[in-house]
Amino acid sequence: MHRYALTIEYDGSPFHGWQVQNNITTVQGVIFEAIKKFDVNCKNFIGAGRTDAGVHAIGQVAHVDLATKHDCETVRRAINYYLSKYPISILSAATVDEEFHARFSAKKRHYTYKIFSRKTDLTFERTQYWHVRHILNISNMEFAANYLIGKHDFSTFRSSICQASSPVKTIDTINIQSEKIRDGIVYQLNFSARSFLHHQVRSIVGCLEKVGCGKWAPEKTQEILLSKDRSKCAALAPSKGLYLTKIEY
Repeated sequence: MHRYALTIEYDGSPFHGWQVQNNITTVQGVIFEAIKKFDVNCKNFIGAGRTDAGVHAIGQVAHVDLATKHDCETVRRAINYYLSKYPISILSAATVDEEFHARFSAKKRHYTYKIFSRKTDLTFERTQYWHVRHILNISNMEFAANYLIGKHDFSTFRSSICQASSPVKTIDTINIQSEKIRDGIVYQLNFSARSFLHHQVRSIVGCLEKVGCGKWAPEKTQEILLSKDRSKCAALAPSKGLYLTKIEY
């Protein structure tokens, strides 16, 4: 078998998440079916991040084993040909050795969460952002985010169905940017870590939005972190604002 690493971009709106499931349209399932049309004996199609329903990616990475060796451009073009009716694009394909594993070889994952603040409803971007109608205080959000950087027990920010063996994770960076656009402001919250718990980023964003709009003091983020109590967390931020942007190896 010949192993290839694929860099993948997709709009998660029409899919029930990344991971293949019976009788449900998922990103992994659709891509694997496309690969099988190109190489019927392919095996082991595995992604670096298992994004939820509605979550997007501009830098997902997956590996696959093909029975026949091809040049990388042929692999990329062939898979994209069979994906043409879906909002998915294989950006690149590269040969890797058999020890490479898209998920377990990853050294760092990067996610971006996008919030669009404006008084009127969104049109083109309604499935690409979390829409709010109020201005957010970035300084207060950054103050709150600093409590979460580093190694902590993130039980408060962990889904009840999370399969990770431990709630302890290390967040390397959280930074927040803003840009004025078409009568509104787009906020980008950027996260990096070796790995994340299920719903961790969206849980954190939900809390930082509370701080940004003035409903919570920044210090409350530290309070709920130390509580290790999921019920203290703010409501989960919508999946449509989350993007898997890059995997580092």
